[in-house]
Amino acid sequence: MDRRSFLRTSTLGGAAAAASTLAAPAIAQGNITWRMVTTWPRNFPGLGVGAQRLADRITAATDGQLTIQVFTAGEMVPALQSLDAVIDGSAEMSHGAAYYWQNKSVGLSFFTGVPFGMTSRELAAWVRYMGGQEAWDDIYDQFGLQGFLSGDTGTQGGGWFQNELTGLEDIQGLRFRTPGLGGQVWQRIGASVTNLAAGEIFAALQTGSLDAAEFVGPYNDLALGFHQVRKHFYTSSFIEPGLATELVVDKAKYQELSSGLQAIIRDVCQAEYDQVASDFYANDPRALATLVNEHGVTAHSNFPDDILEAGANASKDILAEILDSNDPLTKATAESFVSALNLLRTRTEGTDQTFLAARERFFDLSDLG
Repeated sequence: MDRRSFLRTSTLGGAAAAASTLAAPAIAQGNITWRMVTTWPRNFPGLGVGAQRLADRITAATDGQLTIQVFTAGEMVPALQSLDAVIDGSAEMSHGAAYYWQNKSVGLSFFTGVPFGMTSRELAAWVRYMGGQEAWDDIYDQFGLQGFLSGDTGTQGGGWFQNELTGLEDIQGLRFRTPGLGGQVWQRIGASVTNLAAGEIFAALQTGSLDAAEFVGPYNDLALGFHQVRKHFYTSSFIEPGLATELVVDKAKYQELSSGLQAIIRDVCQAEYDQVASDFYANDPRALATLVNEHGVTAHSNFPDDILEAGANASKDILAEILDSNDPLTKATAESFVSALNLLRTRTEGTDQTFLAARERFFDLSDLG
């Protein structure tokens, strides 16, 4: 699907959905209807589709007892005001990425992606088994919210640039769209960083108000049309090694639900975390092949070493500062994250990485495919 078709479909579909759902009653015949606002365009591959599927699965699993109506970016509130809509009661749920809200608590960034930090498998292990969910709950309790992992993009793409990067000197003053702690890293090594919602990035690149941008990776970026205005794409991000999306729920309303309905929300989020991961893993390589073979994009597997080294040093400095934070919840979250990562990476690097290196070296099936 090209960018204009995608945007036209999402706009028309969004307007129709908004018109049909705004008039729906909140409670009908004993059933409950909740509103979910998202940070994604309607029908957006992977993320937007995942949010809609999550809503549909909750509705189906509860046999309509809890019906979730989805309002995509801009239909009820602007994309980056989704969390506030749940806080102020305009909606019961939001679907987005926790690092979008780091202005409320820096600790929230740990539940999306930390530069040079956890892979998606490591992140899920921390959240589910090593104290991550408890730390997350403590932060969101301040706002009357409950957060759940709801999607996984895997390691994201590094971004889109006008020219190939040869070293640190090429990014000095570069106007770059990138959020979260990763944005802070790029800022420290010389870029001028801003954050924009998905639907705003293409125009900013086209008009020149941005020099470069990263969003997710080939699957999403192809739909957004970045290849039309930038031809150099870096396939591996060092700032988003295992990005997670979140479902956030009004905690008081969540606790008013029966234990069965609560369990359905929780379990559907866990299922969608894995479902979205499979979607991206299947479709990122297909989209990358399309970008390279049909649109003339030059794909670079990694950034120059001096950028990677500077980024790693900046990330370590930022983590050290957070660990010295005066905010006890942010400090506790960082401590839990670092402790878990130091252990989990022994599994990833000692087992998974060793196997991958052996497969790459000895197991070539290109002559069979």
